[in-house]
Amino acid sequence: MHSVESILIANRGEIAVRVIRAARDLGLRTIAIYSELDRDAVHTTMADEAWNVGAAPAAESYLNIPRILEVAAESHASAIHPGYGFLAENAEFAQAVIDAGLIWIGPPPSAISMMGDKIESRIAAEAAKVPGVPGTLEPLTSADQVTEFAKKHGLPIAIKASAGGGGRGLKVIRSLDEIDAAFESAGREAKAWFGNPAVYVERYLEHARHIEAQVLFDSHGNGVFYGERDCSLQRRHQKLVEEAPAPGITAKQREKLGKLALALGRAAGYESAGTVEFLFAEGDFYFLEMNTRIQVEHTVTEEVFGVDLVVEQIRVAMGEQLSGTGTPTPVGHTIEFRINAEDPSRDFMPNPGTLVRYREPAGPGIRVDSGVIQGSTISQYYDNMIAKLIVSGRDRDEAVRRARRALTEFDIGGVDTTIGAHLMILNNSAFLRGDVSTRLVEDSMDFSTVARTTAPSLPEDEELSERSITVEVGGRRFTVKYWAKVLTAPGSGARAAPRRKAPKLSKQSASSGGEGAITAPMQGTIVKIHHKAGEHVEEGEAVCVLEAMKMENEIRAPNGGEIIDLKVQVGDTVSAGHILMVIR
Repeated sequence: MHSVESILIANRGEIAVRVIRAARDLGLRTIAIYSELDRDAVHTTMADEAWNVGAAPAAESYLNIPRILEVAAESHASAIHPGYGFLAENAEFAQAVIDAGLIWIGPPPSAISMMGDKIESRIAAEAAKVPGVPGTLEPLTSADQVTEFAKKHGLPIAIKASAGGGGRGLKVIRSLDEIDAAFESAGREAKAWFGNPAVYVERYLEHARHIEAQVLFDSHGNGVFYGERDCSLQRRHQKLVEEAPAPGITAKQREKLGKLALALGRAAGYESAGTVEFLFAEGDFYFLEMNTRIQVEHTVTEEVFGVDLVVEQIRVAMGEQLSGTGTPTPVGHTIEFRINAEDPSRDFMPNPGTLVRYREPAGPGIRVDSGVIQGSTISQYYDNMIAKLIVSGRDRDEAVRRARRALTEFDIGGVDTTIGAHLMILNNSAFLRGDVSTRLVEDSMDFSTVARTTAPSLPEDEELSERSITVEVGGRRFTVKYWAKVLTAPGSGARAAPRRKAPKLSKQSASSGGEGAITAPMQGTIVKIHHKAGEHVEEGEAVCVLEAMKMENEIRAPNGGEIIDLKVQVGDTVSAGHILMVIR
């Protein structure tokens, strides 16, 4: 057994809050870390201690391994939980934690390394007789290899980041002339998200379902399959809605899935919680990847099986046996909705900003996991998730009815959100039948009429009110109270733009600021410019690539002409409405 008295959470947002709660349930001291941008974030106020680890960019804070380990030593942490994202699947970080004499709450570094590299994991899956989608087993070195694969296996195909997942660094190719640009873009995104530009290629199965298996292993040889989740509803290859159990999966299919997932975990020498992801098509499961961490959607499994997966992670790290064994049976049905700061009417364009209004729903069967309050800011530097709404019922029909009510109660102002899109999904006949696929949202649903959110000002209060300010002493965060008038919060109060169907974000048309000026559709960073000043471009032609929330968006010219003024260069950070270039 390993003695754990305190846990440092190497993450932010709702997952940091989730881990803090689990640790407190076990009576453990909690230590939060934060970037300079997150000084007043919810997770910093909930933890027993909070320490600054660097500037806003993740590379200087939440990915800063030396500083995180330094804080762990200074705060006398016993263990580190990485949450998901950032360093959660970084084998070097896991090994550094262990080498520092701390307890790593996660799988062994060797398992992270094996499953974290998508090419190595495909090799391991083949050895364990877990079938996968046909693809390459070596990192690609040129776009020509992609072309060769496409000619042999046919289109569509997908280029994927070897070191990542979650749709980051993934590009689907449906014509040969897309290959060069997709290969380059996938490598850039893979480098930005995972620090590794390596990519591989595989067949892209159209109209498949995304089914994942939740497994838990301890160090005593026990492994448990906690059922499956359906994560098919996605946009830009990132999940929107997840549910458990998966509609239409038979008991025989569920048994087969469990055997495949447990076989792969044992082949990797796995410990802790993990998720094995599959594509399900024509009655067969095809291995995609294993996520060696807690998943965003772990909540739906917790609700139908009555298990706290984060607590189980901590107990396994302490050397204890799993609290449950055998083959557990799910009870009821649970659906999770990701509430993101995005505008569904403009192809889910990221919409960072301040939450001037925030009220969560409640009542029977309702759970909300969040890391925000009214006044919190959703920043371009991090993921755009605001909260997760988790709704449970005795069956799927009851869960759907409750979800409609809960989404209607969820009140968020100041940024556009996915709430309207979720309400549309709940009225989609294919979804209600359980007839879903990874293409349903993008191919069969039109969100152009979803109303955008306005940002009204908060009422002014002339009364003196207790306030607080955050200060740092020696790199540690403290809160000091004071009293002052409540000022009116900034808000546009502007009317929403008229509704009209927008182009896909992946091929985003920039708006024109008049006189041929092309403006940025959102806040972000210029990562590529296709043309030089003085060159001629056609209407609809790609002119540059804007990265927002680490997703690349191709900006296209709204009109043809000559670029008479190029106002940006690669690496520039721009705000929404910033003039990028002038075409006449």
